[in-house]
Amino acid sequence: MVAIEDARAACDDNRWGDAYRLLSSVELETLTIDDLDRLGTAAYLIGHDEDGFACWARAHQRCIDEGSIHRAAYFGTRIAQGLGFKGDLGRCRGWVDRGARLLEEAQIDCVEQGYLCYGLGMMCLFEAGDIAGARGQFAQAGKVGARFAHRELVTVARIAEARMMIYLGEIVDGMAMLDEAMVSIEARELTPFWTGDAYCMVIDACAELFDVSRCRTWTDSFVRWCDTQQDLVLYRGHCFLHRAEVLALQGAWPEALVEARCACDRLAAPVNPSALSGACMIEGDLLRLVGDIEGAETTYQRAHELGRDPQPGLALLRLLEGRNDVADAMIRRVLDETQDPMSRVRVLGAYVEIVLATGDLVAADAAAEELRALAAELGTPYLRAQAARARGSVLVAGGNAKDALIELRRAFRNFHELGAVFDAARVRLLIADACTALGDADAAAMESNAALAVLDSLGSPANARTAADPTAALPDGLTRRELEVLVLLAQGKTNRTIGTELFISEKTVASHVSHIFTKLGITSRSAATAYAYDHHLV
Repeated sequence: MVAIEDARAACDDNRWGDAYRLLSSVELETLTIDDLDRLGTAAYLIGHDEDGFACWARAHQRCIDEGSIHRAAYFGTRIAQGLGFKGDLGRCRGWVDRGARLLEEAQIDCVEQGYLCYGLGMMCLFEAGDIAGARGQFAQAGKVGARFAHRELVTVARIAEARMMIYLGEIVDGMAMLDEAMVSIEARELTPFWTGDAYCMVIDACAELFDVSRCRTWTDSFVRWCDTQQDLVLYRGHCFLHRAEVLALQGAWPEALVEARCACDRLAAPVNPSALSGACMIEGDLLRLVGDIEGAETTYQRAHELGRDPQPGLALLRLLEGRNDVADAMIRRVLDETQDPMSRVRVLGAYVEIVLATGDLVAADAAAEELRALAAELGTPYLRAQAARARGSVLVAGGNAKDALIELRRAFRNFHELGAVFDAARVRLLIADACTALGDADAAAMESNAALAVLDSLGSPANARTAADPTAALPDGLTRRELEVLVLLAQGKTNRTIGTELFISEKTVASHVSHIFTKLGITSRSAATAYAYDHHLV
């Protein structure tokens, strides 16, 4: 039939939407097993996942009827992988068990035995949290794939094994295995079904380690692959998600927000709760960064409804709202509940920021030290920069500006080299505070003005604590940080309160106040308040 021939050509060209439409117009009973596989693959890739599972189930049964047990097991493992990817673990377990029974009864030595090991590894991980057991199953899957010279199975098994190695602390070797696997992925040695999974697994592993360079490289590669696949839905949703993460780090917040919302749309139908909640978290974080409190609140709530605790973003949102006590209780609860190292590093930076805002220098110091140790263990530049920033902020708050500058300069260099413009700008504000505490007002002004220019361009509310127009010329030689202090002083706030709101020490606030008095030619807080009102700053 012409439709079937055209559909086969469409599959060869990765025109999955065309293939699905053409094959769907043909009676299923007339399709060969190979054509059922094509229809199932096309349906799955364009977002009709249940249609895809149904086609593969039909092919599975026809193989059983024809006595082709090893191929029946192949379709069973294909369905199990698809269900596992979308988080449907109950049905995934059913198909894994069916495949195991079929192969045990048939006593066939075939490559499908390796795919069965892969499925059993998924069950070890997702059902029991048995990382070591999962690693053993994935390693066995790779051995079976190597014995049958099955490049696809070898590649996906090594990716899964590498992720288990990373969880078990074998980070260098695990990352080396992922890099090697990417050679096969970029060489298009995998089918589209497994290519999408493989990209997601590798990029997720890099994101968990905050390996910014690899995330950027492999996400760009993922985008190029997705662009070659017609009407792609599920994997395109994951691609949007990872693209949003990269753009957010680079400070391209409007573009990142568009990508995050596209990810939410693509992952909502068919729904993938885990990935969709992740996309909601990214959208919520971006809305928080640009000061859209209501929008961030709504989006974090959606993430929570999908089963994810929206932290530390929600705690940071409470801090932005000025509800420091709520943020403090929230972040302490989250850190207490978080046990594994790669999850704790996602919380510790926010923890330091929040507990410093509530004045708990001891807790902040302990958290900064833990972050430093974990960053050294996990070994990525972004984490080392985060740890240096946390340590520097604690030292500034504790009045040790000299040692703080060493840490903060290190943090700035790393963030700057990674292109993390928002993080770099925030560090510069801390550097300005340290310079102020050391009496170097000119250096403080340069750092502060450079940082706040970046924050202005990003649309961040971080410098919106003053009522003054941030784009206006600053009066009487005041720096932007001094202007912030002046506005809060004019509102009747004490040095301690000002320090809490601006995340700087009381000693640094006093230094800013002294410089303000000198520049304005005044000698009292009441005169400073009058100046602020005369110049329409409050």
